[in-house]
Amino acid sequence: MISTGTRARQPDESGTVVRAGVRLAYEVHGNGPVTVLLLPTWSIIPSRFWKAQVPYLSRHYRVVTFDGRGSGGSDAPAGAAAYLDSEYAADAEAVLDATGTPAAVVVGLSCGVTWGVHLAVRCPDRVLGLFALAPSCGLDVVEKHRAHPWEGPVDGPVGWAQYNRENWLGGGLEEFRRFFFEQMYNEPHSSKAREDALAWSSTISAETLVATTDARIGYGVECASVVELCQQVRCPVEVVHGTLDRVRGSELGERLAELTGGSLTLLEGCGHGLNGRDPVRVNLLLRDFVDRVCPPPPRRRSWVRATSRPQRALFLCSPIGLGHVRRDLAVAAELRLRRPDLQIDWLAQPPVSAVISAAGERVHPASRWLAGETAHIEAEAGEHDLHAFQAIRRMDEILVANFMLFDEVVTDTHYDLVVGDEAWETDHFLHENPELKRFPYAWMTDFVGWLPMPSGGDAEAALTADYNTEMLTQRARFPRLRDRSLFVGSPQDVVDVPFGPGLPGIRSWTQAHFDFTGYISRSAVVDETARAVVRASLRLDAEASLCVVAVGGSGVGASLLVRVLDAVPHARRLFPGLQFLVVAGPRIDPTSLPSVPGALVVGYLPDLEEHLAAADVAVVQGGLTTCMELAAAGTPFIYVPLENHFEQNIHVRHRLERYDAGRCVPYAEACDPVALAEAVVKELTTGQRPRPVESDGACRAADLLAEML
Repeated sequence: MISTGTRARQPDESGTVVRAGVRLAYEVHGNGPVTVLLLPTWSIIPSRFWKAQVPYLSRHYRVVTFDGRGSGGSDAPAGAAAYLDSEYAADAEAVLDATGTPAAVVVGLSCGVTWGVHLAVRCPDRVLGLFALAPSCGLDVVEKHRAHPWEGPVDGPVGWAQYNRENWLGGGLEEFRRFFFEQMYNEPHSSKAREDALAWSSTISAETLVATTDARIGYGVECASVVELCQQVRCPVEVVHGTLDRVRGSELGERLAELTGGSLTLLEGCGHGLNGRDPVRVNLLLRDFVDRVCPPPPRRRSWVRATSRPQRALFLCSPIGLGHVRRDLAVAAELRLRRPDLQIDWLAQPPVSAVISAAGERVHPASRWLAGETAHIEAEAGEHDLHAFQAIRRMDEILVANFMLFDEVVTDTHYDLVVGDEAWETDHFLHENPELKRFPYAWMTDFVGWLPMPSGGDAEAALTADYNTEMLTQRARFPRLRDRSLFVGSPQDVVDVPFGPGLPGIRSWTQAHFDFTGYISRSAVVDETARAVVRASLRLDAEASLCVVAVGGSGVGASLLVRVLDAVPHARRLFPGLQFLVVAGPRIDPTSLPSVPGALVVGYLPDLEEHLAAADVAVVQGGLTTCMELAAAGTPFIYVPLENHFEQNIHVRHRLERYDAGRCVPYAEACDPVALAEAVVKELTTGQRPRPVESDGACRAADLLAEML
């Protein structure tokens, strides 16, 4: 199965239960006082389709999921009789028993709603409430778009005519899957949701899918009347249906609400896969329903009159590397000079949170619930290779989870300013749910525009253009959602290429929509005395030439450190006495690196910029912050961009070339220790000094932010 991304939360318990000879795989997340049972849906996909709900719900409730028979880790019995609605309901009861769950709020999507109805009638004391998303129940509603024969051969089927047992058994299943998920996620910019569903459904056999459908429509087997069962449901029911559902029209949701006496919420402009395509809205509706069915204990609250409140700001700092936190701390320090009484909270995760704490700043307690973005990036990386665009696409589950946490934080505490430094989840989901914006909001970034790498071909070019189109559309529709957009740099630092075919130019669009702060640097000119102090702190020879090697805040750069260490003996032969300081960073264990004469390997250095400024030459990865600190310090350096990393290879390289800073060395060349050694010595002896880098970026950013307070 194709990877669809790192899980935002691992289960606290997983296991299997066998019922009627069928093994069912289940998971349990969290330990809240109320259990939420997320039912499986059509066996074409496993329970991972709840990935955007589990992390959020499990912070408040106990969440149980299981793969329906025929999918995921559960068995796939043969024959339609094994897939009757009553069998799925009995499976759900068995999972409740196996997980020690006396009763639960039950949630179903599409076919799962039918099984929730069966379960509510079968075990009325165990179903506290039924939350029905896009129900696909066998109700007395005629849908003309689905009026195609299930049995019998169909020549060259297209559209819903592909929903045909002979077509699937005859080799048409793969094409049907593509069609079906296009219908399920029919909203614009739904490529990732469709991609996930295709990956999850890649293991289903035609025979199993035919059996599940035979059972559901009563082909060769007898089905119970869902209409009669709906009228027997006694628990609270909430029906949520999209008005643009192409799989099952919203009239089914209306009919289900009528039959069960439940409430109905219509989501205008939404399709069938609501929980995946509109996860924030679904999550909030779901929590509201659970809390109405099972009211939480009384809370103690306080409220402060607006004129008596201290001013508060919340900084959201991307944890991918340490560049964001370094500049954010500089901006925060300048902001306090302008607003001395300003209280600043930081919603941050490791390794950024450690840097913030060391600086004496307050890390918001809720930060402990953030899902790990850095670990995901490292899991996506190969040997000095990170397909950054695809890695961030596959981080969608983590981004949803972290936005839900952010929304809770700003709901519980009033903030006079929220600053999102490349906080992608916040910016995206606020534009998707603009009603959730309750605060002045500033967006900060050092690049604009997703750009394809050549290795991705036409498919990636189309995807990046689609992502850019979505962003441009959001900004045009909600121009004031960002109260201020800050670009860390100058207009000339923005690449002058289009967002995609037929789309605006990135530089001209950015100039029209952003304020420019100039670069935010922490570097200072290091004189000989300061150089001696820095070197003495690490017991380095104050007179010998020094090469500093650093790869940023993630573990992705470990392979480059090894390559440089391989080159150290050759470099020292070419330039006797050259010493190397190799900085492993917070995510790399220094003891995991080889010991080489002439090279000192150390862990994270909070004052790395001082060491970079004290160096005679440096070898670094292609991250913007480290490279620009070197440029600002006037230190010659070599940078080795991660393969397939569009930001390092396109955006950062463009900016460095503008400053005549550094020499780009491809990783393939860096793998040759002799060639790398020669490149280091050449840069040391003949490397050019970069053009001056502005040093007032933090002041300019703080001025712009202070105006918002």
